[in-house]
Formats: sequence, structure tokens, C-alpha cells
Amino acid sequence: MSSPETASERTVRHAFGNVLAFFVLLLIGVLAFSIRLFSVIKYESVIHEFDPYFNYRVTQFLTKNGIYDFWNWFDDRTWYPLGRVIGGTVYPGLTLTAGTLWWVLHSLNIPLSVETVCVFTAPTFSAFASWATYLLTKEVKGPGAGLAAATLLGMVPSYISRSVAGSYDNEAVAIFALIFTFFLYIKTLNTGSLFYATLNAISYFYMVCSWGGYTFIINLIPIHVLLCIVTGRYSSRLYIAYAPLVVLGTLLAALVPVVGFNAVMTSEHFASFLVFIILHVVALVYYIKGILSPRMFKVAVTLVLSIGLAVCCAVISILIAVVASSPTKGWSGRSLSLLDPTYASKYIPIIASVSEHQPPAWPSYFMDINVLAFLVPAGIIACFLPLSDASSFAVLYIVTSVYFSGVMVRLMLVLAPAACIMSGIALSEAFDALTGSIKFQLLGFSTENSQVGVGDASPDNAPAQKNAVKSDASENTLKDRTSRKNKKKEKERGKEEQGGQSSLQSQIKMRLQVLPLESSIIGVFLLIMLGAFYVVHCVWAAAEAYSAPSIVLTSHSQNGLHVFDDFREAYAWLRHNTEVDDKVASWWDYGYQTTAMANRTVIVDNNTWNNTHIATVGTAMSSPEKAAWEIFNSLDVKYVLVVFGGLVGYPSDDINKFLWMVRIGGGVFPHIKEPDYLRDGQYRIDSQATPTMLNCLMYKLSYYRFVDADGKGFDRVRQTEIGKKHFKLTHFEEVFTTHHWMVRIYKLKPPKNRIRGKAKKSKSKASSISSSKKSTKIKKNPWL
Repeated sequence: MSSPETASERTVRHAFGNVLAFFVLLLIGVLAFSIRLFSVIKYESVIHEFDPYFNYRVTQFLTKNGIYDFWNWFDDRTWYPLGRVIGGTVYPGLTLTAGTLWWVLHSLNIPLSVETVCVFTAPTFSAFASWATYLLTKEVKGPGAGLAAATLLGMVPSYISRSVAGSYDNEAVAIFALIFTFFLYIKTLNTGSLFYATLNAISYFYMVCSWGGYTFIINLIPIHVLLCIVTGRYSSRLYIAYAPLVVLGTLLAALVPVVGFNAVMTSEHFASFLVFIILHVVALVYYIKGILSPRMFKVAVTLVLSIGLAVCCAVISILIAVVASSPTKGWSGRSLSLLDPTYASKYIPIIASVSEHQPPAWPSYFMDINVLAFLVPAGIIACFLPLSDASSFAVLYIVTSVYFSGVMVRLMLVLAPAACIMSGIALSEAFDALTGSIKFQLLGFSTENSQVGVGDASPDNAPAQKNAVKSDASENTLKDRTSRKNKKKEKERGKEEQGGQSSLQSQIKMRLQVLPLESSIIGVFLLIMLGAFYVVHCVWAAAEAYSAPSIVLTSHSQNGLHVFDDFREAYAWLRHNTEVDDKVASWWDYGYQTTAMANRTVIVDNNTWNNTHIATVGTAMSSPEKAAWEIFNSLDVKYVLVVFGGLVGYPSDDINKFLWMVRIGGGVFPHIKEPDYLRDGQYRIDSQATPTMLNCLMYKLSYYRFVDADGKGFDRVRQTEIGKKHFKLTHFEEVFTTHHWMVRIYKLKPPKNRIRGKAKKSKSKASSISSSKKSTKIKKNPWL
């Protein structure tokens, strides 16, 4: 057996390990940042998707006008004629973060534009999220598992999909805030430090500022606290970890304008208050138990529990009364759709119409977390060996996130950190077991045979060896009781013997856990291959699947790469060929981009806060041309924008979204009925389509002159010929169609011209009739 390690050697090894871990974390941060730059390398430095354009526009306003004007900004270019108060309806965390970064860089004389800062904010915070994952997993299972989890999170496709360069959305900073808040909670739970508890409340405040998903934190942590209380794990550390978070965190959350009194008035927060009361009742019981005798304690517990139950019943009654007064029982629509996956499709079609609110398909799990799906169960088992407060929180986190990701595909983003933590724990434990077996067999056998002997290390000889050690220690104790020096020698000898005994026991335990050498080497090789497969998949996902910006599309064919830049072409036309105060109507998906890139007023946008306004636009698109013209004219609309993919095969066009326009419009205006647009329950645009479908505005604006483009009117998305090919527009005129026919812009014909034309005709007819009458009269009686 090798000689025991001295204290100085342990200190050197510990310091070297910390330095090595620091450099590894640095490399993980570089990896997390660089793997998200494919979108910039392959395309250009541009903002992606739809929501990020609103965030970019708000950040521009913040850096130009300052924070006070930002809080009081009333935007009259959105939701015409209602407008929108930006400061009170937006989560300001992302905007303030990017604005602060821009201000710091300019203070250091680094003249980066606001757009550049916005493009690279998400990759920067992905590196921070990887480091936060290391800290959280280290508190759960040690630094080895932390490094593995941080590496996995830096490359996981689910997180890459929302944090590539240019993806300037709330999740860019919110995932870091989520993980860091969980780390500070576990850190406080392990140390019982009020300092970390205060930092935890501040981190929770930053999460509230950044994303509406903060309700996941304020419900998951109370569930864990309640679990610890029920399983008998209450301690003062648990109280310090939770109570300041609820009090200070709720006060800080109420300071965010978009949250306000919702922090204490909505059902999403009631669980934290109920657990807060239960925690104080339990704390009072433990306090009384420490100062009273057992008999008095029983009496006091009865009294405390009675009062506590009465208070809880009163609080619950008040909560039930408050909740019952709300038609949604105090829950938001998105929260209800998470608790009841069928709720949105039944009652709020505007939520169900969003593609990222749909349940994910099973293959998407393999696409977004890949091999982590197979490592997560092993990580859960490792958390129970042994089970601690921190590991129980990790298990609770993965279980809840798996459920929510199964309800809404967008929440795969919340699952990604939990899956990486569990997979990191599994990989770390597996590597420890396999490399420990290899090390023990290659280095431990020779020294053990020479000093201890194979037979002495067997489990059968262990009790005898323990008895021998005990007898020797007792004899030495009897001989050396005569002087203090002998007592000191006895203590030193006893420590050495105990150290030898413990090392012997650990050696025996290690031998029982040793795997065969060949199996250990094969296991390490398979784990390395698994990691290599994960890296290849993540790089492919980052380069191909998630790097393309939705505003610039590409396709590969035999002739090479084709770039479709129709969206920016259409917005540039609107910006340069329309008046500044012109209003543009489109489906709400394109509202943010139209306002940010075309600088024109829109009727609805991606905020979707007013269902009636969106239903009005959906009704106009579902109505015949004349009725749609009247609706748009009442809203002072001058241009209508539609997205059409039938020519180039772009599937996310307005024809594919049309049934959602019908459902949303019909939810407010009953004369719009979905069956009127279906033929025997099927959605068709060919010759079998219903007359209502063939005559609605969306059909006409999409397929107007389409037969002139390809000669036969074949829709490449729906894979069929359209039913109505030759028709004319009477109330709208085409003013612009992009190069690939993906965006089409129409202008409302002015009503005055048509009314005047009719008036002139009627006047001319009336004048001709009167003149003829007069002429006849004059001929008959010229003197009159």
C-alpha cells in the first residue's frame, strides 16, 4: 500500500486542481461563445427571428434617449390606434443589459454599434451560463461533475437554438439568471449564509426583469422547501435560504413595472407564500422543542399546530375568494396552458397558434439534447447516492422541466440545463469508477502485495485485523499510563493506527468496487466515443440547423446556394416608397419587423396583448374583398402585407397560418365560422375548396396573378394547383411583389375616386335626362 499523502502534498494538489479548473472553465467559455458564431460567419451580423427586432428597436431608443424616457415611452407606431406603453409592458432585463454593455464599451473608447452589441449579447451570456452551471453542479456533486455539466451546456443544441449570435431575445440572458439563482439558493442551503441569501434575492430580481419564466423559480424552490420539511430535513440553513428570497425577492419583483402587484395578486405566486407560512410554523415548533420539556412541548405543539392550521385555513380561504373572483382563477393564459395542455386550444387560440407553444415531437428530444436523454437517468440515480438537499433539488428540477418541456416545445430551453447537470453527474461518476478501477489495478496491486499482502486485504481477514489492532492499542495504553509523555506517544500511535485502519478499510472497499481492467478500458473508450458523437451533433446543429436567420433564407440545389432576401427587400420598399405616417396591416407575426425595419405604423404585432384587435385583422383576412376593405379602411390602413411561399416552397406563409386567423377571428366575431373554409373537414385551396375560401381576402392577395408566374398556378407548399386562377381585385391594387414572390404588398384603393366616379356617372345620366326633357319642352313651348 502506498504511503499516505502529506498535508503539503494535498495543498499543492488542491491548488494545481483549482488552477487547472480555472483554465478549463476559460476554454469552456470560449467554446460556448465561438460555437454560436456560425450565423455571423455563414451569413452576416444581423438580428434574427421576429421578437428580437422589437428588443433591438427598444435598445436603440434606450441608448439614444436615456432610461427615464425609456420608462415613459409611449409607442404610437404599434397597435394603431391604441398604441403601447413600452416601459410598463416589457421585461427590461435584456434591454438594460445590452444598453449597459454598450455604455461600458463606449466609455472604454470601443465604438461598437448598438446592433453589434445586441448580436453578440446571447453568445456572451451563454459563456456566463456555462460557468453558472459549473458552480451549481459543483455544489451538488463536486467540481468534476461541474466541469462536465458546463461543457455539455456550452454545446447543447436546445440552448444554442435560442442563443446564437443575432438571437437577441429575453432567453439570451434569462437562462443565465435562472441557473445562477438556483446556484445561489443551493449555496445558501449548504452554507446557511445570509450573504448568499441576499445575493439570491438580487439574482431572482434580475431574472424577473429578464423573462416571464421567473414563475418557474418561485414555484420550484417552494416545492423543494416543502419536500425538505416533509422528509424531515428542516434546518436553519433551509430557513435562511428561503425566507429572505420570498420577502426581499417579492419586494424587488414588485418594482418591475410589467409585474407590479402581480407579484402578490396572481396564483403563480401563492404557493411561495403558503410554503412561507408553513416554514415559519415548523421553525416555531423546532424552537419551542429546544426550550421546553417533552411534556410541555407536546402541549405547545398542539397549541401551535392549532393556531397554525387556523391561520393556514384563513389564508387559504382568502386566496380561494380572490381566485374565485377571476374567470381564469388568477392564472395567466400561458400558465393555464402549461397546467392543462388542452386549455389554449379550447379557449385562447392566439396562444395555441404560436408554433413554439406546441408540444414537441419525440425526435425533437434527440435533436435538442441528443445523448443527454440517455445519461439523465444515470444522473438521477447518482443523485440518490447519497441523497442530500442539493441533489434532491437537482432531481426535482429535472422532473419538473421534463414535464413542462413535454407540454410546450419552447420550454426545452428550461430542460437543457437540468439535462446537462444530470448528464455531467453521470459522466463524472462513471469516469471516477472506471479510471479508479484502472488506477487501482495498474498502480495499487504491486504496492499492496509488497506491504500488506493479498490475503490481508480480503474481507474475511478484515475483522481479525481490526481485533488485532484493538488488542495492541489496549496493551500499549496499559503500559504507557505512567507519564504524560507516554500519553502523548499513545495518542500519536493511536492516530497512526486509526489512519492505517481507515486506509485499510478504504482499500478493501475500493477492491470490492473494482471492475476488470479490460472492462474499465472499454468503458472509458465508449464514454469518449459518446462524447465525440455529442460534439459532432452539436457542431452540426449550430452550423446548419440553428444558425440561419429567419429573415434571410437559403436553399441548396444542383446550381449551388440560393439566397432569399425577400423580407428585407419588402421592408426596404415600404421604408422608401411610402409616407412616414402610413399604416401597414399584416398578420401579427410580422409586426415587430415592419416597425423596426420599415419604420411604419402597424395594426398588430408580436406582443399579442389585445386579442380583439388581432381578431379584427383575422376577420378582415377571412372576409370577402369588399368587407375586408371596409374593416381596413376603418383602421386607417393604407397597405396590406402578406407572406406567400407557394412559388418557392416556403412553408411558413400566411396560407398555412390562415386557419388560425379564422379561429381567432371567429372567437370574437361569430359570423366567421371555420367549417365554412373546410371541405368535408379538410383545408383545401384547389378546385375542391369552398366558395368562402376562394373568395376571402387572404386567398386573393396570395394567389393574385400567380398563374402568370409559373403558367399553371401550382402551389409548391400545398402540392396542388389552385382552384381559382383568373380573377381581378376591385378594392386593392398590387404595388410590390418581391423577387421570389415571398412578400406581396397591396394598397387600398381610395374610396373617394370610386364614389366620385359613380357620382359623375349618375350626374351625367341625370343631366342628360333633364336636358332631353328640357329640349323637348323647349321644342314644344319655346316661350316657356
